[in-house]
Amino acid sequence: MDALLKIENLSLDLRQDGEWKSILRNVNFAIAPGETIGVVGESGSGKSVTALSVMRLLHSKNARYPSGQICFHAVEEESVNLLAVSEQEMNRIRGRRIAMIFQEPMTSLNPVIRCGEQITEQLLLHTRCAKEEAEQRVIELFKEVMLPRPEQIFRSYPHELSGGQKQRVMIAMAMSCQPDILIADEPTTALDVTVQKGILELIKSLQQKHGMSVLFITHDLGVVAEIARKVVVLFKGEVVEQGDIRDIFLHPQHPYTQGLIACRPSMTERLRRLPTVADYVQMSGRVEREEVPTNERRERHLQLYAQEPFISIRNLSKHYPVRKEKLFERQRYVNALQDICLDIYEGETLGLVGESGCGKTTLGRSMIRLIEPTTGSVFYRGKDLIRLSRAEMRAMRKDLQIILQDPYSSLNQRLTIGDMLMEPMRVHQIGHSDEERHQKAIALLERVNLNESHFYRYPHEFSGGQRQRISIARALAVNPRFIICDESVSALDVSVQAQVLNLLNELKEEYAFTYIFISHDLSVVRYMSDRIAVMQQGRIVELGEADDLCRNPQTEYTRTLLNAIPTGIQ
Repeated sequence: MDALLKIENLSLDLRQDGEWKSILRNVNFAIAPGETIGVVGESGSGKSVTALSVMRLLHSKNARYPSGQICFHAVEEESVNLLAVSEQEMNRIRGRRIAMIFQEPMTSLNPVIRCGEQITEQLLLHTRCAKEEAEQRVIELFKEVMLPRPEQIFRSYPHELSGGQKQRVMIAMAMSCQPDILIADEPTTALDVTVQKGILELIKSLQQKHGMSVLFITHDLGVVAEIARKVVVLFKGEVVEQGDIRDIFLHPQHPYTQGLIACRPSMTERLRRLPTVADYVQMSGRVEREEVPTNERRERHLQLYAQEPFISIRNLSKHYPVRKEKLFERQRYVNALQDICLDIYEGETLGLVGESGCGKTTLGRSMIRLIEPTTGSVFYRGKDLIRLSRAEMRAMRKDLQIILQDPYSSLNQRLTIGDMLMEPMRVHQIGHSDEERHQKAIALLERVNLNESHFYRYPHEFSGGQRQRISIARALAVNPRFIICDESVSALDVSVQAQVLNLLNELKEEYAFTYIFISHDLSVVRYMSDRIAVMQQGRIVELGEADDLCRNPQTEYTRTLLNAIPTGIQ
């Protein structure tokens, strides 16, 4: 048997606004038994709908296949076309023979059912084991995917677990029936680099142990190089390149593939501007890359750090009470921040990096009192922000803005984009009339590469990258001096991420902003930052010039973060 799964000339149309739109066109590739294949492309390239087509999870009323077939050839069984089998037969294959790990585990897991029960239900559905046997099998699976305290997690609800733990529960669910094929759809997007590395290693070890085939979907060629031997590159619903990962990574033939590789920030060179996929497609791969001279960067830093600090943080701490298990138990606390002391200089970008739970976001929000710190001071313009009254702090917020990680949840779904941009202007009395504010809002949209028609639309009508641009425009609306970017590009495609990073740098030069750039990805932080502060367990464990810190880390923790970055083919 040559191929376990073979996709032949697959074309897909989806119904949108009453009309059929072509999504996939003549897609061809195959997966052999025990093989791992990566499918790479941006959002909208057709990666996920290809996987959903294999699983037959697209509703027949809104999806049609003008041509092609998906042939599944299990061991000692006849080959079947998954697009032609009955729904009853597909139910026997789905989950049992072909399993899938979805991108967002929180929306894939039922929030009102305990984690263990959800996997037990699948085992009872697809196997003949008794309930007690199924429950014991789930605990063994939790141990196999290296979840801590498996018995406790069995009884836990999804919201009680971290992102990495939820993803491991999803992997355990997918592995529960020992499938022939595992489809992993963006399983590491928005995870810490260390957690991502752990998930990739887990999938590889499970694949080798059980001999299953893996279809790994991602937008990041660096990630797929860590796990797959072959890669399929999708662009606008078509396969533009496929083959051995090493050949494609070192010698990409299509401009789109070249752009995907080039737009991720490098750990060895410092470019003045990140190239984007659009640059490579438009220029047929002939894109110039301008490096920032070392002496230019050094001279800028000499001027930057000769100033008095713009913001001074002194002994900032934040303690959260732990829920008591017993009535008369002594109150315990979690130290989210522990005596943070830090100076930030006007015009610099200070990177904050560390794993989830290290205190990055708590520090950013405590600085501008979106979270009230337990102790400490934050001095801005000679005033201690922590000691200001609510009215004084409200007036100060005009200067201090934040761009949040998830633009969809941070934008009001009931307001148009124009109303969202004009509302803070009214609050802070920017502009003499709504007409003047209207014109400023349109100018802001154009500055972040949107247009006037977007003024009248709602957040759900935009892509993730466009929503992040709207969040940036909203932060700019009140003419701030200091902006906190809290994981503002972590969930974006690498190409869209490059566009947003370039935009933030352009705005910094244009408006002389001071940034705190929070991320778990050291390659992105290095590109954006003048200095980097590494956080671990509520403390700053290392602080230094970005290039120096990445080239010569002083702590074992920083070295661990650096080693976890997907580097691709060396």
